[in-house]
Amino acid sequence: MQVDLTKVKAYGDTLNDGAVQLSFTLPVPAGEEAREAARQLALKMGLESPAVTEMADLGAGFSFFVVYGRCPHSVDYTAIKIPKREHEIMSFDEVNEFVRRELKKKVVVVAACTGTDAHTVGIDAIVNMKGYAGEYGLERYPEFEAYNLGSQVPNAELLAKAVEHGADAVLVSQVVTQKNIHLENLTELIELAEAEGIRDRMLFICGGPRISHELAIELGYDAGFGPGTLPNHVASFIVKELARRKKQ
Repeated sequence: MQVDLTKVKAYGDTLNDGAVQLSFTLPVPAGEEAREAARQLALKMGLESPAVTEMADLGAGFSFFVVYGRCPHSVDYTAIKIPKREHEIMSFDEVNEFVRRELKKKVVVVAACTGTDAHTVGIDAIVNMKGYAGEYGLERYPEFEAYNLGSQVPNAELLAKAVEHGADAVLVSQVVTQKNIHLENLTELIELAEAEGIRDRMLFICGGPRISHELAIELGYDAGFGPGTLPNHVASFIVKELARRKKQ
């Protein structure tokens, strides 16, 4: 099967059929009028022959829809250029051996969910000793000193703790994204670090369900990690980047 990478389209059953599925909520009560509103909205999105296959009453005048249709558009995959983290992913043992060999000092990491964010699942998976998906968290690494400050930590407090502990890296987790509050909070942290003259003294890394490496770079961070990230992914980046900077 030959794919034209300059004209990549969605497909469901047949290559390039453009079949897509989407879901959304409308602020109207469930009913035939709501179903038609969802269909018309899909048409305005550019879908061809949209079909509302599921409608659910959410109560309080809201309804949820699942819509199928065909998208006529394509993208030029060959023209896409995305910033990537170019580093080797090492195992738990390899990371610790690398630190002993190349850095010759323990790596200090301070982590937190900042602002109003109280969701610690992500940061706990990376930092806490038990880790995630069979990978130990940074607290378990003998060559790391990891401090998990928990949730709802003000940015200024996180920076103060980072300075107090002589952090090599600051990890920030942002799960709450309504009204782009995560962007405001992440931007504020970098601005505070720059204002205090400590931005270049440590690595700044952010993560969360709507975080990408590209977004992190745009916001002034050294790296960003999204869904599927494991502790050794973050640990590998930190030690490799610290070693690279040490040689400069």
